[in-house]
Amino acid sequence: MATIHVDGRAYEVVGSHNLLQACLSLGLDVPYFCWHPAMGSVGACRQCAVKQYKDEDDTQGMLVMSCMAPVEEAMRVSIDDEEAYEFRRSVIEWLMANHPHDCPVCEEGGHCHLQDMTVMTGHARRRYRFRKRTHRNQDLGPFIAHEMNRCITCYRCVRFYRDYAGGEDLGAFGSNDNVYFGRYREGALESAFSGNLTEVCPTGVFTDRTHSDHYVRKWDLQFAPSICHQCAVGCNTSPGERYGDIRRIENRYHGEVNGYFLCDRGRFGHGYVNRDDRPRRPEWRNVGEASATPLEVDAALDRGADALRRARRIIGIGSPRASLESNHQLRELVGEANFSSGVVAAEQACLSRMARLARESGLPAPSLREVEAHDAILVLGEDPLQSAARLGLALRRAVLARGEVLAEARDIPAWNAEAVMTLAQGARHPLFIAYPAATGLDSLAEHHLALAEENIARLGFAVAHAIDDRAPAVDDLDESTREAARRIAEALLDAQRPLVVSGGSLASPAILDAAGNIARALAGRRRRGGLTLVRREANSTGVELLGGHPLEWALDELSRGAADALVVLENDLYQRLPRAPVDRALEASALVVVLDHQRTPTWQRAHLGLPAASFAEASGTLVSLEGRAQRFFAVHEPRYHRPESRIHSSWRWLHALEATLEHRQASDVGLETVIRACADRHPALAAIIDAAPGNDYRIEGLELARAPHRYSGRTAMRAHLDVSEPRPPSDADTPFVFSMEGYSGSDRPRSLVAFAWAPGWNSPQAWNKFTDEVGGHLRGGDPGVRVLEPGSRERSHERSHGRSHERSSESGYATEVPAAFAARDGEWRVVILPRLFGGEETSSLSAAIAARAGASTLTLAADDARRLGVTEGDSLSLETADTRRNLPLRVDPLLPPGLVAVPAGVDPALASGDSARLALPDSMGVETP
Repeated sequence: MATIHVDGRAYEVVGSHNLLQACLSLGLDVPYFCWHPAMGSVGACRQCAVKQYKDEDDTQGMLVMSCMAPVEEAMRVSIDDEEAYEFRRSVIEWLMANHPHDCPVCEEGGHCHLQDMTVMTGHARRRYRFRKRTHRNQDLGPFIAHEMNRCITCYRCVRFYRDYAGGEDLGAFGSNDNVYFGRYREGALESAFSGNLTEVCPTGVFTDRTHSDHYVRKWDLQFAPSICHQCAVGCNTSPGERYGDIRRIENRYHGEVNGYFLCDRGRFGHGYVNRDDRPRRPEWRNVGEASATPLEVDAALDRGADALRRARRIIGIGSPRASLESNHQLRELVGEANFSSGVVAAEQACLSRMARLARESGLPAPSLREVEAHDAILVLGEDPLQSAARLGLALRRAVLARGEVLAEARDIPAWNAEAVMTLAQGARHPLFIAYPAATGLDSLAEHHLALAEENIARLGFAVAHAIDDRAPAVDDLDESTREAARRIAEALLDAQRPLVVSGGSLASPAILDAAGNIARALAGRRRRGGLTLVRREANSTGVELLGGHPLEWALDELSRGAADALVVLENDLYQRLPRAPVDRALEASALVVVLDHQRTPTWQRAHLGLPAASFAEASGTLVSLEGRAQRFFAVHEPRYHRPESRIHSSWRWLHALEATLEHRQASDVGLETVIRACADRHPALAAIIDAAPGNDYRIEGLELARAPHRYSGRTAMRAHLDVSEPRPPSDADTPFVFSMEGYSGSDRPRSLVAFAWAPGWNSPQAWNKFTDEVGGHLRGGDPGVRVLEPGSRERSHERSHGRSHERSSESGYATEVPAAFAARDGEWRVVILPRLFGGEETSSLSAAIAARAGASTLTLAADDARRLGVTEGDSLSLETADTRRNLPLRVDPLLPPGLVAVPAGVDPALASGDSARLALPDSMGVETP
C-alpha cells in the first residue's frame, strides 16, 4: 500500500497500480480512452493528464499521463488543476476534430464512453470548420457493424483483438491522422470474442449488429442479472429487453469468472428467445392429430392431471439446460426412482466421473481468474475455444503471463503493457495439448499431440506415472509418446501452479481417469495446481448433483411398457439420440407432456405442451463447470406486452401440475420456497440458498431497479392494447422491480447489479464504480457460491455413481489403461468435435449464430483422403448403423488416420465412437433423411 495526496486529500492505494487505476479505484473521476483495466497502459490518447508535484512546497508541478505514472509513496497530484483541466479539454477537441456530429443517430449513444468523457472534460463547442476525414466502412459479418468515421484512434480495438484475444484478421492500417481499423478485406471477423469490440471501443466504430435490427437506447432497456445459458462456464450477463424482446446482451462484470469479456456465442446467441414461432399458450394434441388445440392454464392443468392419474407409472426426463429448481420440481412430481437426468449414458458416465474427481483428486477447480495465474497447462481431450470459449481465453492469458513474470523480475509493472510485451518477445508458459484435431490454441502450444482418444488417455496415464511412480505405468507406449509424457511431467513439476484441463467433449471416461491420475499425482507432490473439467451444457454440473437415470433408461422403460406416461422438461430428445428409439418410446406412451420454450421435434410429438419461460422470463439457479451455483433473474414479464401469453417458469408449471394431480390447491409457490426445498432434499446443493440475496433484500428500504432512471415511453408501450397504463407487474420472487422506481446506484455495495450506471458514467466503464478496486471484485461480493469442492475420499465415495472406484488402486489412482487405438481398413472411428457456432441446441436457433456457423464439414486425415482419392471440398457419404450423411470434405493434416471428425450439431444420430463407412455419395446410394 502507499499513501498519495490528491487535491490536498490523503488516500491509501495499492502500490502496484498506476496513478489512473489508483484514482479510479478511489472513486475519483479521471477521463481516459486508450487505457483499459484488462489491457493495461500504452499512453496513446493523452486524455488522462493530471498535475504532479515534487513535494508539498512545489507549486508549479508538471503534467503527467496518469495511466503511465506509477504510484509512489507520498506523491502529490491534482486532478482539478486548471492547466491539467485545459489540457484534457484540448486533447478531446483534437480527438473530436474528425468525429461526426451524429450522437442522435449513433448506436453507441447513451452508453458511449466518448460522450461521458466529453462531458467530463467540459468540451462543449466545436471550433473545427473544415472538411472532415471520411472512411469507407466494411462488412464485418453478422455480429459487428462498422462505422470508421467515428474513430478517435485509441487503439483499444486492435490491442484487445490481437494482443489480448489472439485474433489475426483485424489490424491498424495507415499512419498519422489517417489510420484505419479493419480487415485487409471485407468478411466476418474470425475471433470468437469479436463482440467485445462493442464494449471495448469507446465510440461507435464497432456496434452490435444484431441490436441494430431493433435498435433502442440503453436507457430504454430493462435489464436483470443473468447467467449465460449457452455453455457451462457460467459467465455473468446483462440482457436488455424492450417491448417483450431481448434486444442485446452485455457483459456483467464478475471478478472471478468472466471479468470484462464474453464469447460471441454468449453475446449473440440469444435470438431463440425472440422467435415468433415460440409456444406461448398451452396446447393439447389428440392422438393421430397433426394440429394442436390452444388451452387456458386451468384447462391444460386439468387435462394433464386427469391423464396422469390414469397412468400406471410416470417417467420424468430432466434437462441440463434447465434450472436446478425445474429439475428438482420434476423429480418431486415423478419420484426419485422415475427421474432421468435427460443426459445420454455416455455423457452421464463422464459427468459422474468429473463430479467425483472434483471432490477426490486433491486439486481444486479454479475460477477463470485463477486459471490466468497458472504457469504450466496440460489440455487432455478438449478444444477449449470451441467447448468453453471463455475458458480458452483465460488459458491464453495464462500462457502469455510469462511476460509479466519476466517484467516483475526487472521491476517493470504489469500495467505497462508495451514494456511487458517488448520484454517478453513471445515468451510463454508451457502449454501442451493432446487432441485429435487442430485447436485454436495451437499457436501458443509448446507441443500439440494429435492422438485418438485412447492414445490421449494413455499419454495422460504416462504423465501421471512420470510424476508419481505409484500411478499405473503404460508398458507398451511408443517412444515418441513416452518422451512427450516425460517432457510434460517435467514442465508440470517445475511449475508453481500447474493446471490440468480435460472434460467430456470426446465422451471418454478413460481420458478423465487419466486427468484424475495426473491431478492426484500433482497433489501428492504438494503442487498448488488446479483441475478444470469441461461440461457441455449450462447446468450439466447441477443435474449430475441431482442424480437420475440416463436418458436411454427412460426410453427403454417406456418402450417395453414398464411406464406409460412421460413428462419432458426443456429437452429435445431428438437432439440427443437417433430418431428410432425416441419414436418408439413416444409412440408407446399414452401421455406425453412437454415443457419447453421452443417448438422442438419433441414438442411436436407431445399430447400436452406447456410453454416454459426462457432465461429471459424466468429466475433460477445454474451450477457452472467450476461448481459455482449462480442465480439468474427474469428480465421481463411476458404477459405485460403479450397478454395472450401463458408462459411460466417450468418449476411453476410442475408445481401446479403436481398440486392438481393430488387434488390440492395450486398455491402460488415462490422461488425461495422451491430453492429451499431443493437444498433440503439434496445435501450437495445445500449452499444454493446463499447463491444470491433473497427476495426481501433491500437497499435503503428500496427494491432494485431493472430499468435505468431515464427509462422512457412506458405510458405508450401498450397504447395499441389499452389507452390506460397498467401498473408494472410485481415480482415476489426476487428483490427486483419491473421499472426504474428502485435503487440503481453504485454508492452501496451489492452483488446484484442489473446494469452498470453511475453519475457521469453511462458506458460499460461504469463497472469501475462497483468494484473494490478497478479490475478487482464487486464491492458487494462476486455473485454465486461454490457447491462442488474437494473433500474426503470417503464422503465422495458415498455420493459417486458408476463403478469407477472398482478400477482404482489403494492410492486412489485409476488403473484401467486402455489399449492403443488401431485403425481398421475400410472403417473409420467417428469423433464428434465441439463447435462454438452451431454446436449448441438453443443458440443454433439464433439467426446471427446460424449465419456465422457456415456449412458443416466432414474431416479426414490427409493420408486417408489420399487413399480414398478425394480432395478438400468433395462430397463424401458417411454411414453408421443409425444414419447416413453427405458432407463436404475438409482435410486436417493433424487428424490421426482412421478417424473421421464431424462437428457437433450436424446429426444427433452420430456419436463419438461410432464405426462408419465412407465413400462417394453415388457408391452408397441415395442419402436417407
